[in-house]
Amino acid sequence: MSSKTINLTEGPIVRTLFLFALPGLGSNILQSLNASINAVWVGQFLGAQGLAATANANLVMFMMLSLVFGFAMATTILIGQNMGRRDVAGMRRAFGTGLTLFLLLGVMSSTLGWLISPLVLRALSTPPDVYANALAYLRVMFLGLPFALLTVYFAMSLRSVGDAMTPLMLQVPGMLIDIALNPVLINGMAGLPRLGIEGAALATMTANFFSFLLMVGFIYRRDLPIRLQGPEWRYLLPKRELLTVILAKGIPMGLQMIVVAGSAIILLGFVNAEGTAAVAAYGANTQIWTYIQMPGIAIGMAVSAMAAQNIGAGLWNRVGAITRAGLIANLALTGLLILVVALLDRPILALFLPNNPQALEIARTIALLANWGFLLIGATMVLSAVPRANGATLAPLLIITIAYLPGRLGAITILRPLLGSDAIWWSYPIGGAISLLLTIGYYRYGKWRGSTLIASIEEAEEMVQSEADPAGRMMPNG
Repeated sequence: MSSKTINLTEGPIVRTLFLFALPGLGSNILQSLNASINAVWVGQFLGAQGLAATANANLVMFMMLSLVFGFAMATTILIGQNMGRRDVAGMRRAFGTGLTLFLLLGVMSSTLGWLISPLVLRALSTPPDVYANALAYLRVMFLGLPFALLTVYFAMSLRSVGDAMTPLMLQVPGMLIDIALNPVLINGMAGLPRLGIEGAALATMTANFFSFLLMVGFIYRRDLPIRLQGPEWRYLLPKRELLTVILAKGIPMGLQMIVVAGSAIILLGFVNAEGTAAVAAYGANTQIWTYIQMPGIAIGMAVSAMAAQNIGAGLWNRVGAITRAGLIANLALTGLLILVVALLDRPILALFLPNNPQALEIARTIALLANWGFLLIGATMVLSAVPRANGATLAPLLIITIAYLPGRLGAITILRPLLGSDAIWWSYPIGGAISLLLTIGYYRYGKWRGSTLIASIEEAEEMVQSEADPAGRMMPNG
C-alpha cells in the first residue's frame, strides 16, 4: 500500500480527520485559486462581459456534470466500504466497474453538452452581449470534458482508500499550466494568435489533459491501491450486481446535484434579468463562494470516506464521533472565512471587477446577504455525508429538493415584491436553514443505519467467488 494512505478505521478520530481533511482542503484551495486567477485574467482582459460569460457557461457545465458525478460518488462509497473491510479485490472490482461507466457517461455528456449548449444558454436568458462568448467558452470546455472527469474520478477513488495527499500533489502542475496559458492564449502572447474567451477554455482543456496523463502515470509508477494490472483488467468489464448498486445509489445522488444545479440555473435567470452588472457581480461572488464552501466540502468528503470505511469495518461506535468532529471543524473554519471576507470584501471583489463601481457595489450587497448562509450549507454537507456513506440517497435527495425548489426559489418569489433583487441573495441562507433542519431530523430519526449497501456488495462477491483472485485479500490490522 502507498505510504500516503491513512488508516481511517483506527487511531484518534479528531487527529485522523484533520490529517485526512487537510490535503482535501488544500486541493480545494488550489482548484479555487486556479479558477479565481483565471477569472481575474478574464476580467482584466475581457471585462465584465467576459466574466459574465464564464459565469453562465460554468453553471451549464455543472448541470451537465451533476448526474455523472452521482455515479462516481456511489462508486467511491463501494470503494471505501471494501477498503474498510480490507478487501482489495472487492475495492478494485468496484473501481474498474465505475471507471468504465464513468468513461462512457463522460463521452456522452461531452457530446450532449456540445449539442444543447445554445438551447440551455437561451433558456437561461443569457444577455445578448454575453451569449456568443459564453457559447464559445462552453463548447471548448466540453471538448476536454472526458479527461477532466477521469482525473476527478481517480482523485475521488484515491481519497476513498485513504490517500488524500497524492491528488493534492498531482494537482499543482496542471494548475500552473492553466494559470500560465490563460493570459498567453487570451491576449495572444509569445507569437500566438489572440483567442479571447476561447483561449481561456483552451488553456483549461490543455491543463486537464496533462493532469490526466500525470495521474495515470503516477498511479502505476507508485503502484497505488487503485491500479489494475494483469488479470485485474477484467474488472473493467462491469458486473451486473455492482452496476445495479452503482446505478441505484448514483441516480439519486446525481439527481440531488441536478436539483442544486437546476435551482442555480433558475436563480441565474433571475440574476440575468437584472442586467450585465448584476451578472458580473454574481460571477465575482461565485469565486468567493468557492473559498467559503471549501471547508464544508473538504470536511464532508473526509467524513464520508471515514464513515464508509468504518461502516465497512463494522465500527459503528466511531461513526457518531466522526460526525461531531466534522461539524465542529466546519463551524470553526467556515465561520472564520466568512468573517475574513466580510472585513475585506471591497478589495477582494475589486480584483474581479476593476473599473466597474456599479457592479462592485452590487457584489458587496450580495456578499453581505448571502455569505453567512454557507455556514448552514457546510453543516448540511457534513451531516448528510454520513448517511450517504452507507448508501442512503433517497432522503437526502428529497431534502435538497424541498430546500432548493419550494424553499430557495419560493423565497425569491415571495420576497421579491418586498425586497427587489435582494430577495435573490436572501434565498441562500433561507435554503441553507431549511436543508440543515431537515437533515438533522433525518440523521437523528431516519432509518439509514441498515446494511443494505454492504449486502449488495457481498452478492457481487459471491458471484466472483470461484474466479481466480489476483489481488488477494488484505487481512485486518492487528
